Amino acid sequence: MRKELERVQLGEADYLAVCGPSGVPVGFGAVDYMKPVGGATLNQLSVVEAFQSCGIGTVLIHALEERIRARGMPFAELGVDDASTRAQGLYERLGYVVSGSEVGSWDVDAPDGSVTRYETTITLLRKQL
Repeated sequence: MRKELERVQLGEADYLAVCGPSGVPVGFGAVDYMKPVGGATLNQLSVVEAFQSCGIGTVLIHALEERIRARGMPFAELGVDDASTRAQGLYERLGYVVSGSEVGSWDVDAPDGSVTRYETTITLLRKQL
């Protein structure tokens, strides 16, 4: 999150949070305006588990898409871990279509405090705005 917030200051990205009535954030997401060429990438999409399936992800994605449209970019893209079928279902309901796949990997904190490398196949989805 810190890295994305630094990129916001440079105009390379936007980072949004959806807050509940108490003002506590319950969802987050970013948009990267630097890739792919001619479009933008949604990333770091997350909704607190207790608030999933309440429409928060939809609100967040629509708000990020509005930011992309305001910059005159014609499409949005995102990647989803193949193990996240629920998330992919949401993206497809919102009009995203599969456009490819790639190998992805990132570090994750293990329960014992160590850091492990997670590797997976990422399905790429795209939506014309």
